[in-house]
Amino acid sequence: MSHFSYQNGVLHAENVALSAIAEEFGTPAYVYSKATLLDNFNGYAKACAGRDALVCYAMKANSNLAVLDLLARQGAGFDIVSGGELLRVIAAGGDPRKVIFSGVGKTVEEMRLALDKGVLCFNVESIPELHRLNEVAGQMGKRAPVSLRVNPNVDAKTHPYIATGLKANKFGVAYDDALDTYRAAASLPHLEVVGIDCHIGSQLLDDAPLLEALDKLIALIDTLAGEGIVLHHLDMGGGIGINYSGEDAPVQVGDYLARVFERIDAWRAEKYEGKPIKVIFEPGRSIVGNAGVLLMSVEYLKPGEEKNFCVVDAAMNDMMRPTLYEAWMAVQPVTPREGKALTYDLVGPVCESGDWLAHGRELAVQPGDLLAMMTAGAYGFTMASNYNTRGRPAEVIVDGDQVHLVRRREQPQELFALESLVK
Repeated sequence: MSHFSYQNGVLHAENVALSAIAEEFGTPAYVYSKATLLDNFNGYAKACAGRDALVCYAMKANSNLAVLDLLARQGAGFDIVSGGELLRVIAAGGDPRKVIFSGVGKTVEEMRLALDKGVLCFNVESIPELHRLNEVAGQMGKRAPVSLRVNPNVDAKTHPYIATGLKANKFGVAYDDALDTYRAAASLPHLEVVGIDCHIGSQLLDDAPLLEALDKLIALIDTLAGEGIVLHHLDMGGGIGINYSGEDAPVQVGDYLARVFERIDAWRAEKYEGKPIKVIFEPGRSIVGNAGVLLMSVEYLKPGEEKNFCVVDAAMNDMMRPTLYEAWMAVQPVTPREGKALTYDLVGPVCESGDWLAHGRELAVQPGDLLAMMTAGAYGFTMASNYNTRGRPAEVIVDGDQVHLVRRREQPQELFALESLVK
C-alpha cells in the first residue's frame, strides 16, 4: 500500500504534510515513505519465507544510501550493474555476498573489485565476457561464480525501451546458444558455474510472460543436468509492474511468487526427488516505485491558443520518465483549491521542447501552489541529471512523523567544481 494520503485537506507522506517538507527543504524534492518501502519489500520476503530464496533489490531503480540501508537491514540482497553500485551497497552496510552483478559491459576493474569483495555471482551475458572474467579471476588466484543471463525470446509486452528478453535486445545469451555457452563456461578453469538467470523486461502488467520464461529455464536446467552441469540457483530477475494511476498493482507479488514456487516444487518433485534449488528475485520498481513522490512548485501559468502551460520548478532533468518513455504519472495538488479547473501541460524550465512532465491534466492551480508527482520513487532520482546546470533535488525519507534529509540539494558551484580552465 501507499502511505501518501490527504489529511485535513493537505497531502501527507505518512504523518507529515508535504507542504511542511517543501517549506523546510524547498522544491523540487523527492519524498519517500519508509513504511511503503518496507511494506513492499516484506511482500516479497513473506512470500519467500521458509524457502531457500533471496530477494536482491535492483538498485538501479533507486540507489540512495538510506534506501539501501533500510533494505539491507531487512535482509535484502542487491542486483547491481556497475562497480559504483557495489561500492554503494558496501557504504550502506549491505553484504557483498548477497550481491548479483549483472550488466553487459563489465570492465576489468569492475570484475576485480567484485571478486575482491566476494559477490555472490556474476550474471554473464556473452562468451567474450566469460573469457575476460576467467582471465581476471586467474590473475587473482580465484574462481569466479557465474550464472548465464539467458535471453528466452519471450515478449514481455512492455515499452520497447524496457523490454530485454527478445532476440533483438542487447541483453543476455540467446536461448538457442545457451547450451554451448554453458559448455564453454564449464570448461574454463577459473569459473564456477552456479546458476541461471533471466530478466525479460520491466513494468510487466501480466506475469504470464515471466512464467513462460520460467518454463524455458527449467527445460534448459534439465538439459544441462543431463550433461553433468548442475546448477544451484535459478534467478527469475524482476520486472513486476506497478500502477501509476494509484490503484492496486496489476500483478500481486504474493500471487506471482506462489505460482513460481508451485511450478518449481512440482518440477523438483518429478525430476529431482524434491531436492530444492535456490530461487532469486531481482525486484526494483515494485519495491520503491510507489514509495516516493516528486514535490514541485508552480512558477507560472502560461495560457496559449492551443494549450495552457503550467510551468513548474521541476524538469526533465529531475524526472526523465515522461520524456524518455512518454510515461504517464499522476499529478496531485498538495492542497486542492476550489474553483474551475483548466487543462494544462505540465512543463519545466529546461530549454527543450521535450521538457514536459504531464500532458492534458485538469488542474485548479495558481502560482506558488505545490504539486506532487505520484509513484515517483523508481527511476526518478537515479536517472536525474545536471542539464542546464541544474542541481539535482533533495531527497527526504519520512518515518511516521519524523523527516530525514538523506541527500541535500546540489548547489551550482558543486556542479563545476571538478572543472578547470585551460592555461
